[in-house]
Amino acid sequence: MGRPQAPGSTRRTFVARAATVGGAAALGLGALSQGAHAAPSTGTVAVLGGGVAGLTAAHELAERGFAVTVYERRALGGKARSFDVPDSAKGTRKPLPGEHGFRFIPGIYHNLPDTMRRIPFPGNRNGVWDNLIAPPEMSFTRAGGREDIRLPIPGRDGQPADLTPDDIARALTAFLDTAFSIPAHEVAYFVNRALVFLTSCDERRDDQWEAKPWWDFVRAEDMSYDYQRILAVGVTRNIVATKAEVASTRTVGTLGEAFVFNALGRGADGPPDRILNAPTNEAWIDPWVRHLTSLGVEFRVGWTVREVAYGGGRVTKAVIEDADGVRRDVTADHYVQAMPVEHARRTWGAALRGADPQLARCDKLRTDWMTGIQFYLTERPKIVDGHFNCIDSPWSLTGIAQAAHWKGRDFPADYGDGVAVDCLSVDISEWDKEGILYGKTAKNCTREEVAREVWAQLKAHLNDTGKQVLTDGKLHSWHLDPGVDGIGGPHPTNDDELLIHPVGTLHNRPSAATKIPNFFLAGDYVAVDIDLATMEGANAAARQAVNALLDRAGSDAKRCAVKPRYRVPELEGLKRADRTRYRLGLRNAFDLG
Repeated sequence: MGRPQAPGSTRRTFVARAATVGGAAALGLGALSQGAHAAPSTGTVAVLGGGVAGLTAAHELAERGFAVTVYERRALGGKARSFDVPDSAKGTRKPLPGEHGFRFIPGIYHNLPDTMRRIPFPGNRNGVWDNLIAPPEMSFTRAGGREDIRLPIPGRDGQPADLTPDDIARALTAFLDTAFSIPAHEVAYFVNRALVFLTSCDERRDDQWEAKPWWDFVRAEDMSYDYQRILAVGVTRNIVATKAEVASTRTVGTLGEAFVFNALGRGADGPPDRILNAPTNEAWIDPWVRHLTSLGVEFRVGWTVREVAYGGGRVTKAVIEDADGVRRDVTADHYVQAMPVEHARRTWGAALRGADPQLARCDKLRTDWMTGIQFYLTERPKIVDGHFNCIDSPWSLTGIAQAAHWKGRDFPADYGDGVAVDCLSVDISEWDKEGILYGKTAKNCTREEVAREVWAQLKAHLNDTGKQVLTDGKLHSWHLDPGVDGIGGPHPTNDDELLIHPVGTLHNRPSAATKIPNFFLAGDYVAVDIDLATMEGANAAARQAVNALLDRAGSDAKRCAVKPRYRVPELEGLKRADRTRYRLGLRNAFDLG
């Protein structure tokens, strides 16, 4: 039980197991992490998917004595992983590091950092969590000769004073007045809308604001270009990765609320912006896999789930195609499906869907493209020491020059051919609008055209005020996420789409516990408190799935902690008053219309 009918494991599994044994012995680490349970095996679990959700579920289950096998079709770490750029290494150097998109682990996350603290890393007291660093600043870069806006990122210095709605309004107004050339009356209106959301009760958020697009909530159609680009499009496309015209106000507002209070030092695990101090696999994913292997987790990489079979009121097997293309029946006591929703729902047949209506509702969940491209440079660019947001870019670009943040790495000595000295990692959030170079959407461009178009949009933002931050002569090479295929042709595809949040999404997101007693869901599309497709959401969903499994199995093991979003105590009274107003059919007390 819990193992495929034919033996075998990947070479990566073997290497990881060997490295873990030697590394743990050298470090004096035990087989179990902090808080782990050395209980006898309480059953077998097939974890279908090896991204953040799957690895989290495996971690929690292995600590509680379950025999776990993870089946992953491509590479462990999923969209969060980094990977080698093919044919880019020379001599003893590693290949250039590529990635689906740059890592961003803000202080609003709590569950994911807890997991990271429990993954041993040589020399780190707090495991891979100690590999997180906070960039000192960020910028909003403008095109057309407008000066870029550089902003320091606030830290967390002691306990702040109590907050009132007036304090929040003043802070937002000062920020917007200082940072952006938005008319004063528009700033005042946006601040009012922020206060309306902040003081709205949960019922109003889940009903009224879930049904209203952010674009309409902030009246973007009637406002200036800067208001639209920064406060409507900028927030939704560059951070939430969805379209402002359709994005749920509840989702956008929830994220904005969390970041505001993170910046004010409230309810945060750390600063608002954190990144890893090395490529993701080196700093996080590979140590995680080694640790899970030491806990007894087995991995089958290159195995693709084709069907979750149902019969007699239970999942009876998972039909999985192995690395050689042979279909196998995998059986276990429990199944945790930790695959992206667009891939998971293809494996659900009519019988399984009929057993739990929430599975059918997952067909209504929507995904979109948000994909990374890396530019390797022969000189370090003189740009902001942190993330930058290209406010005026048609393709909604965000990026970061990474090498300066990898303090323990000598980039040209460690990676590539020794000529490239930095990696400029850029996320493309908009694939359906025309660019400035070819007049085509990203989906209609070839890979080469995408690279040239992104490079042109970057130069339009970074070189437009007399500076020469990026020049063609400094461009060594580029690498576009391999998950994108067929662009420039009639049927472009993306193997790594991202869940987006149009109105009504909340009510179609499933719970981790299904009505099938041995089947559980984990992934960033599962209903969790953060209400956003993030690594934090994937981690929290996996914890909820494990807790549900423990309940169904009758286990007395300690349940996983699932920390909710921070709620500001000073606003709870206003939310209670708003609940009364909402039930009476009245608008929020701050709502001026």
